[in-house]
Amino acid sequence: MKASDAEILTMMKSPHKRELGLRKLMDTYQSRLYWHIRRMVVEHEGTQDILQNTFIKIYQKIDAFKEESTLFTWLYKIASNEALQYLAKEKKMPRIGMESARDYMESQINLHADPNAEEIQILLQKAIHTLPEKQRLVFNLRYYDELPYEEISQIVEMSVGTLKTNYHYAKQKIEIYIKEHYEKI
Repeated sequence: MKASDAEILTMMKSPHKRELGLRKLMDTYQSRLYWHIRRMVVEHEGTQDILQNTFIKIYQKIDAFKEESTLFTWLYKIASNEALQYLAKEKKMPRIGMESARDYMESQINLHADPNAEEIQILLQKAIHTLPEKQRLVFNLRYYDELPYEEISQIVEMSVGTLKTNYHYAKQKIEIYIKEHYEKI
């Protein structure tokens, strides 16, 4: 049985129950955080590393959590920042054959795509990965996680108006990409 956020926080802020609280937190949020990160990073190994770093950071900083937002929002903010840092570091890594970051991401999507995925789903993922990281993050939080703009605003520290604009432009770019590439499948 999954624990409530209040129970998790009480355990994690208690020195004697901190590890139990972390296990409950992981039981409750690990899957959602994994898929949130995976949509940003694509490959499983990097996702696992980021997820592990996210839980380490949560464990280390739980006492700093002021409960000004929901626990879920705070977790997503940490996971999102970890994913963005990972992607920034990946961009700086030299690629064999000097392929572009976009070509590399497309090859990763092809390599790590679910074998049962429809071609249009793979094309959607490729389109999403043409977006700038922050715009991709906003799109994923809104489209896949179906979060309200107010909650996304707390995660990415942008105004609701800016988020709506980002999401609108992201949708437009994705639609254009799909229209341009769908015929080529």
